[in-house]
Amino acid sequence: MPRPTDPVDMTAVELVSAYAAGTLSPVEATEAVLAAITARDTDINAYCLVDPDRALVQAKDSEARWQSGHVRGLLDGVPISIKDIFLTEDWPTRRGSLSIGPEGPWPVDSPVAARVREDGMVMVGKTTTPEIAWKGVTDSPLTGITRNPVDPSTTAGGSSGGSAAAVAAGMGPVSVGTDGGGSVRIPAAFCGIVGFKPTHGRIPLYPASPFGPLAHAGPLTRTVEDAALLLDILALPDPRDPTALAPTLTTFRGQIQRDVRGVTAAYSPTLGYVRPDPEVEAIVSGAVTALEAAGLRVSAADPGFADPREAFDVMWAAGAAAMLANFPPGARENADPGLRRVWEHGETLSATDYLDARAVAAQVAIAMGTFHTVYDLLITPTVPIPAFAAGHDVPPDSGMSDWPDWTPYTYPFNLTQQPALSIPAGRTSEGLPVGLQIIGPRHSDDLVLAVGRFAEAVLDAR
Repeated sequence: MPRPTDPVDMTAVELVSAYAAGTLSPVEATEAVLAAITARDTDINAYCLVDPDRALVQAKDSEARWQSGHVRGLLDGVPISIKDIFLTEDWPTRRGSLSIGPEGPWPVDSPVAARVREDGMVMVGKTTTPEIAWKGVTDSPLTGITRNPVDPSTTAGGSSGGSAAAVAAGMGPVSVGTDGGGSVRIPAAFCGIVGFKPTHGRIPLYPASPFGPLAHAGPLTRTVEDAALLLDILALPDPRDPTALAPTLTTFRGQIQRDVRGVTAAYSPTLGYVRPDPEVEAIVSGAVTALEAAGLRVSAADPGFADPREAFDVMWAAGAAAMLANFPPGARENADPGLRRVWEHGETLSATDYLDARAVAAQVAIAMGTFHTVYDLLITPTVPIPAFAAGHDVPPDSGMSDWPDWTPYTYPFNLTQQPALSIPAGRTSEGLPVGLQIIGPRHSDDLVLAVGRFAEAVLDAR
């Protein structure tokens, strides 16, 4: 397959190669991304803030570094967007809420923004999120509805839907989102891109998330290689996160090149309790069959835990209530109605309720630890359904009431803090993307990415 020549179609790795060869400059790439945002984002609504002037200054600085041979980082000059949950110096961080105003000062970079800046990447803008990133689709009272570039009548997913939509629409090759119950993987699956939730603590966070041990940050990209390279940047240490993991001794991009044929994987289309859409299950099962034929050792097996939904709901509601308690007067009336219900539920919970939920999470983690003594990996669909109509928290006429009703494959692995990767597995008869999820033991981010890259190559070659 010939490599793309339009910068908006190029991966981060391809952009860096073009910069090194002198066939493209960071300024040209940034101008192309900004033009794509102008042309496409009116229909999609992926960005809540775009700063062309500052982006072009950064691009010109990067261009000078490339010309002088003093490149700053791994992705110097590559355009990137950041979800509007991360603090960014001199840009508002409104978290999709009417209760947070645009006035500053905004003097602090989060670890994610700081690492991106230090690497020399071009920060184009911030992407949309539901209010405080509370649900699996992306709409908010502040920014409205974010739509899926594949089919704008459908949702992009969430809560990192703006980031996924931006990458899928060519409005920047990479982005960074957050994932507390599937919020990187869900929109990656719906939009047909790659989304990676690394082991908890692999990417430092500041301020600490109110969702505590559920909260992860992760890259959204077009390829697994780009995800690995961006993780090499984002995983660098930051003293403001006392739960952050120690730096790795190798690079993630280097590790994804290894041969993974012979790795053992369990395929569980239901986790023992999920009823996926038949077409979604058929697409993922077909992808797994192709991976087995290519050398992955696959067996059918469920991980052996019961649905931990109740424990997840307690931890989620408690975190939301803790954060919203610090919002200004009137926040409850201005909040997303669904978030208001979660807030009110959280206010009824006790410390004992929370600790009981943590105990359930620990039991699920122990079950998965035991499971991984037999199988290196677990493979599931990412989401049991394709993208549904935009502007709804749940599929219309489905009988569902809350977003976790349709995300049963993702939130268990926030409870266990394991790395989980979503890659495209195929498309439905209506052309909607379907995601395949690869889950590994804690601290096996390199293995999950390596198998993801292998799977990506096998599935692309079909």
